[in-house]
Amino acid sequence: MRQDAAEFVRNVTARTRLPLDYTVDSLRVVDFIVDGLRKGRPGRTSVQSVLYGLGAYAGEVLVRRAGAEWVPFDAAQRELFGQAVGVRMPDGRVWNPLGKVVKRFEVGQRESMRTLYLQLHGRAAPVARPAGPGAVREGRVVNGC
Repeated sequence: MRQDAAEFVRNVTARTRLPLDYTVDSLRVVDFIVDGLRKGRPGRTSVQSVLYGLGAYAGEVLVRRAGAEWVPFDAAQRELFGQAVGVRMPDGRVWNPLGKVVKRFEVGQRESMRTLYLQLHGRAAPVARPAGPGAVREGRVVNGC
């Protein structure tokens, strides 16, 4: 999936100046692109490869910024999510960024990759803070949200 995301970014940024830099803020760009695709009202099959690329990119942001890892879904998860792969967070929860992008396309602004990131439980903490309430120990927040 990492290679799929990198190839998508290379292809898109070769033609445009979209800031796909694997930052959390770039997830707003993902939402923006999907919204643009929706405006043209194409069928999902005609934009499936773009949605897949955006989902791979969004998942890679979760890998790089939230401590997730790409994992193959088991049969039950594949049936539930409609995808073969997703990401597992440090707390063990699995998420479906490929499907989340498709939902944004189908449903609209109620679904957001950036909001998903902000709501993730078990994100790896970016910087350790001093001990005390909200302190980070071994990549997890202790006594905090």
